[in-house]
Amino acid sequence: MRAWLTEPASLTLRCQRHCRQFRVRLLSYGRGQPLADDGLVPESRRGPAMIREVALECDGVPVIFAHTSLRMVQRGRLGRWLARLGSRSLGSLLFAFPGFQRGAIEFLRLDARHSLFRRAAALGPVGRHLWARRSAHCLDGQQVVVTEVFLPAIGRLKPAAKE
Repeated sequence: MRAWLTEPASLTLRCQRHCRQFRVRLLSYGRGQPLADDGLVPESRRGPAMIREVALECDGVPVIFAHTSLRMVQRGRLGRWLARLGSRSLGSLLFAFPGFQRGAIEFLRLDARHSLFRRAAALGPVGRHLWARRSAHCLDGQQVVVTEVFLPAIGRLKPAAKE
């Protein structure tokens, strides 16, 4: 699990190296309240954020649940890009556009008390806890917070030959 948690590059690309068929399944996208621990600047907690949740699937099996929060601002290309992603990977944007700056990666061990654990568990059977990581990506003064929750099936993926 450590190699997945500490992956510095795109998890999408890493998953694609482990799958015959990779897919991003859009679960939800819309206005909502950020989680208390999303790490958005404090003033954003008083107002809504754009929330996007997806499942990353390898060969039809969910392996990662991703939760993204973007503070709502009147203008900003990041908000427009997020709205148009649909079932495409956010990582394909974050790691391809040179203007993004990624913050430190925070590691989390979630249990049934955390709402992201419960949302991830809706995708299939899980144990007593799930590992997750969170980081902020900034562009032009906007910040998107991405939390990736690793589902048990990630451990069954066979590593690529070069890992």
